[in-house]
Amino acid sequence: MEQVVDGPEGYEGVQAGPEWAAEVRRLAKARNATILAHNYQLPEIQDVADHVGDSLALSRLAAEVPEQTIIFCGVHFMAETAKILSPEKTVLIPDQRAGCSLADSIKGEELRAWRDEFPDAVVVSYVNTTAEVKALTDICCTSSNAVDVVASIDPEREVLFLPDQFLGAHVKRVTGRANMHIWAGECHVHAGINGDELAEQARTHPDAELFVHPECGCATSALYLAGEGSFPADRVHILSTGGMIDQAKAAKSSQVLVATEIGMLHQLRKAAPGIDFQAVNDRASCRYMKMITPAALLRCLVEGADEVHVDPEMAALGRSSVQRMIAIGNPGGGE
Repeated sequence: MEQVVDGPEGYEGVQAGPEWAAEVRRLAKARNATILAHNYQLPEIQDVADHVGDSLALSRLAAEVPEQTIIFCGVHFMAETAKILSPEKTVLIPDQRAGCSLADSIKGEELRAWRDEFPDAVVVSYVNTTAEVKALTDICCTSSNAVDVVASIDPEREVLFLPDQFLGAHVKRVTGRANMHIWAGECHVHAGINGDELAEQARTHPDAELFVHPECGCATSALYLAGEGSFPADRVHILSTGGMIDQAKAAKSSQVLVATEIGMLHQLRKAAPGIDFQAVNDRASCRYMKMITPAALLRCLVEGADEVHVDPEMAALGRSSVQRMIAIGNPGGGE
């Protein structure tokens, strides 16, 4: 552990390689731990993990695996969600400083004030939120089931949708719901993938398919390209990260342009190695996701750091909002 250094971008000083991977797996077994890695993690973290996926799928898996310790390689709200669904287990995140600009775009007190403005509204929160916000939520949603969740609500009831404005706009467009209020939050990485970039990439790759995450600022542009006929509609797919994996296996084109965080390319290339996957924006990298470094994971396993705690009452309320979503059916992927 002498080589692990706490640097400005997180823990450094350890290179990923066969020896590191073997030691990570040995320590995980010794701790009776399973390692979960989000699709946006560094490739070497994904490759050493026991399970890779989106945040909700991993959190649900955490509740099912026999191991009593969960190492969640992702950002903090994801580890919180795992703790909410597995309150009796120990949940560790390799670097507790790995936050999320989207989850941070609404605080508990802001949601309370918003609810006070619309006391009869149903609060729908994307799973990319803190435990405190989930506890103040009526029903959670994922990017793949947000339309179904909102459609399940009495059409006479107002809906407060948070925190992602681009996902909210997508849901409002699909459902046609007029009484839906949308919080002006965003993921800084997805918001930075703009429509001009997407249009240019589509123009220069006319035979490609488009995989676009609904959190992206360019999701509307993708639908516009399809709607005006400048790009074939059957090759434009608005998808969650889990949906991208499924669609990759069914893709008919030899090239796919991907609008989401670039860590997703690793799993897509593994799922469909014969397809050329290219990022719409190759700078779309989340520095918080990339704080889970090889050094951070090693430190986590050696020291048992950093443990994630959620107040039991808050966790129970948050668990109810997630379970209401699951009860609707089609719980889908996390984000």
